[in-house]
Amino acid sequence: MVDSLVSYYIYLMVNKNLFNRKELKPLRSSLRKRSTSAEATLWQMLKSKKLDGKKFRRQYSIGYYIADFCCPSEKLIIELDGDPHGDYQIIQKDEKRDKYLESLGFTVLRFENRFVFQDPEYLKDEIRKVLSKRN
Repeated sequence: MVDSLVSYYIYLMVNKNLFNRKELKPLRSSLRKRSTSAEATLWQMLKSKKLDGKKFRRQYSIGYYIADFCCPSEKLIIELDGDPHGDYQIIQKDEKRDKYLESLGFTVLRFENRFVFQDPEYLKDEIRKVLSKRN
C-alpha cells in the first residue's frame, strides 16, 4: 500500500494537480453539507475574510487529503478534532497526513472542537500567531 501511495504522490507532483482535484469534488461537497457544529461555527469566524482579511477555504483538498480549513495564500491548514482523534490509530493517521502536508510547506494547526465554543478568542489568537510568522 505504501508503494501505491508513493506512486500516487509522484503522479500528483508530476501533474501539478494537487489542489481541489475534480474526482474529490463530490466528497468535499458532502463534507461541507454534513459539517459538525464546531466546523460550522469556526467557518462563521473565518469566511468572507473575517480573520485579518485572509481568505480561507472549507473542505479544501490537497493531494489525496481534504483539509477542514485552508488559507492557501498563507499555506495554513486548520483541523478540528473530535473524540475519534483520541484513538491511537487515528493519531497515527493524522501524524502521517500532517507530515505529508508539511512537506508541501503547509503549517497544520489542530484544535479540539471544544475550543471553538469554550475559547474562540484563544483559537483565533493561535491562528493569528501563525499568520504573523508567515508575513
